Amino acid sequence: MKISLHPPLYIHEIGKRDNQEDALSQWDNRLFVLCDGMGGHEKGEVASQTVCQSIVKWFEENIKDLSFSDDQLREAIEYAYQQLDQYADGNPKQMGTTLTLIYIGNNGITAAYMGDSRIYHFRFDMEHPVLFISRDHSLAFDLYQTGEITYEEMSTFPQKNIVTRAMTPGKSNRMQPDIIHITDIKSGDWFYLCSDGMLEQMINDELLTLLSSEATDEEKRRQLIEGTINNHDNHSAWLIHVESVVKEEGDDQLVNDEPTSRSNAINIIRQREKYADEEDVVIVKKAKSLIERMKSVVDTIMNKR
Repeated sequence: MKISLHPPLYIHEIGKRDNQEDALSQWDNRLFVLCDGMGGHEKGEVASQTVCQSIVKWFEENIKDLSFSDDQLREAIEYAYQQLDQYADGNPKQMGTTLTLIYIGNNGITAAYMGDSRIYHFRFDMEHPVLFISRDHSLAFDLYQTGEITYEEMSTFPQKNIVTRAMTPGKSNRMQPDIIHITDIKSGDWFYLCSDGMLEQMINDELLTLLSSEATDEEKRRQLIEGTINNHDNHSAWLIHVESVVKEEGDDQLVNDEPTSRSNAINIIRQREKYADEEDVVIVKKAKSLIERMKSVVDTIMNKR
């Protein structure tokens, strides 16, 4: 599979914060990385920049052709963890970062993420143009999935910034990403990577309307910046627009995770809607209280972004 891209575009805005804790990096128009740091000044920004730069450095030194494996991705992430350990200052709970990336190779696109920065896959010539939204690793999404809050309530949930998986220093704290393989890729597809700050005042439907318009790619980038200009949080994004896809022998044997992946929020949303429509379905669950759930998450990872 040979995938060509229109010139990739990015957004990197500080919002109303005093410092920029988001970080972006790319390599060879094949690897795109976005991180959202946690821990405040000189902590979150160091974590995000360290992870972003380390992963790109690993790719520069170790990837020699378009082939790529999950094991190589894990090696790159372990290398980034090792670099992050050097900045821990004996107190690893004081810093961390989300991780979001896609790699475009001859086996399609490998996507990986930890935290609540997101990956979207759009195809606008379809009745249902949203093919993939990464499932947030967050307390809010956990509560949505168990039916305790609605999808719409996640954006205003008081503890929406509590993430349940992220990259933090410490050899005993090596959380791993969800990895998704996407091989159903066509000319005109969009891949959108963004920190949660981009979604502060822009719901999925608004994002879909903006990106599906007849505007040029650069005009869409400017509209995204204008639409998020009053955001309080740092907000960053990669806009990846597929120009062409040439199929090669053996591509029909490649696995496409999107339609069934438990990491695809679209699949989870559809399942919950199915339960809501079936009145005879009763879910019996002994759930922990919200306070107990929050305490468990906070004990796992810090809750300051």
